[in-house]
Amino acid sequence: MSLIETYPVEKASFFRNPNIGLYVFVNNYVAIAPPGIDPDLKKLLFDILRVKKIIETKISDISLVGVMIGGNDSGILLPRTVREEELNILKREFEGNIEILKTNANAIGNIILANSRAALVYREIESDIIKIIKDTLDLEVVERGSLANIPTIGSVGVVTNRGGIVHPDVSREELERLKELFKVPIDVGTINFGIPFIRSGLLANDKGALVGGNTTGPEILRISKILGFSGLK
Repeated sequence: MSLIETYPVEKASFFRNPNIGLYVFVNNYVAIAPPGIDPDLKKLLFDILRVKKIIETKISDISLVGVMIGGNDSGILLPRTVREEELNILKREFEGNIEILKTNANAIGNIILANSRAALVYREIESDIIKIIKDTLDLEVVERGSLANIPTIGSVGVVTNRGGIVHPDVSREELERLKELFKVPIDVGTINFGIPFIRSGLLANDKGALVGGNTTGPEILRISKILGFSGLK
């Protein structure tokens, strides 16, 4: 019986859909995904990202869990439309802080970009919500802003405690600001054969990354390098 080698960056899909980041939230310990998650994707979450558990639930009765949840290792942020039964599942299964953001935005994952140190959030978010985000995610700093003139900053990038990759139109000045904010290397790239909205097709933590099935070899190499996985297996 031969052993199959696995590498810290692998292709994945959500029932043949390459936009895996829309459906799943991950940190270093847990993945949150819709009920009935693809068994192949479930295996990759355990084998490549090495999460300890997968929590299966919709958010606001929507399967796009990655869009609806923002967070990091310390906690998760949910929309005000989350259903009671969904919240009860998360309270029972998620070992960390849980907070509902009483803001007009429902797609919380699209308005926050965070690692364990800092967060960049939607420019129009309310001041009282900033404090809730900081406390729930146990962050040193939270800043408002946009990237490449796109207000939904959570959709244009992914950042971990090893590195971050963002929309190719993000300027050099913005990249320097991000590096200072998150204290990790940050650079631009694409996913799924040229898609600039990185979050849609990338799931990453400090242990590995899963990329949408349409992602090219050069894109994978760039992602692997930026997130600090080059040469690892």
